[in-house]
Amino acid sequence: MQSLLLAAVGYYLVKKEVLGSACLATLSRLVIEVTLPLLIFAQLINDFSFTLYPTWWIFPLMSIAITFAGLLAGLVFGGFITGQQKKLQFLSLVSFQNSGYLPLALIAALLPKDQTAPMFIYIFLFLLGFNLVMFSAGVYMLTFARDRRFELSSLFNPPVLATLLSLALVFFGLQRFIPEFVLKPLRMTGDCTLPLAMFVVGGSLAQIRLEHVDLKAMLLLVAGKLVLLPLAGLWFLKLVPLPELIGLLIVMQLAVPSATTLSVITTHYKKEDLLVSQGIFWTHIASIVTIPIFLSLYFTFVVLK
Repeated sequence: MQSLLLAAVGYYLVKKEVLGSACLATLSRLVIEVTLPLLIFAQLINDFSFTLYPTWWIFPLMSIAITFAGLLAGLVFGGFITGQQKKLQFLSLVSFQNSGYLPLALIAALLPKDQTAPMFIYIFLFLLGFNLVMFSAGVYMLTFARDRRFELSSLFNPPVLATLLSLALVFFGLQRFIPEFVLKPLRMTGDCTLPLAMFVVGGSLAQIRLEHVDLKAMLLLVAGKLVLLPLAGLWFLKLVPLPELIGLLIVMQLAVPSATTLSVITTHYKKEDLLVSQGIFWTHIASIVTIPIFLSLYFTFVVLK
């Protein structure tokens, strides 16, 4: 509910033109390039160690596996979509989820403080793999062109660099030389990430144009992304018992809606938006119902089995 209210504030501010397109773009850059990297850096420096998290490398691999599961679901349901560009956009919407903003906000709202810190660590490590795939395969799918050159620099965005730098400092034990008077303002700035991120999500939804909604594609998208994938995750966790927080991360990442970044990529590369905006909008609306259902099913039938 807290996350929904923050997103509603962002939606209202954009609809009332308190925040314009330029302001929202600046706010989004502020989150991606400043506050989120600082949140990642401060959290990993303070709470992460290779001794406490010896299997840290599992989380980037987990993100790739979840993306692959989405790709498979997209291929199955995408068979009912006509047109190459529409199929590719549909495939992207099923494959890539809102893996950062919403899970961070949901964790902050759902879990007690002693469980929030490790879950944030899990999400940041998860994002390391997710961002690498999103800004390589995701960009390629949305901007498919045989003559387009791959941009290596797109892989090393600020959140990825912040994660890699933090892990390197911890690995070499250099984090202990960072004084508290430096870490504290970094942490304070990073703490702005969650409310600002939800403003961006809500504001982005307010900007989406919904003319000529492809009802069949949207129903297929909701069925594949918000129903089939989290159901498959619950089935997997019943067969393969995992620690509660790791299982929660898997179910949450499978249950959240399509990534708002897909709209940014489509606009940046000047591609015709056939399904992306409406897919982002309707999966976010539908997830208001589906996320609580699947999280409740997880805690009821997997955790308390």
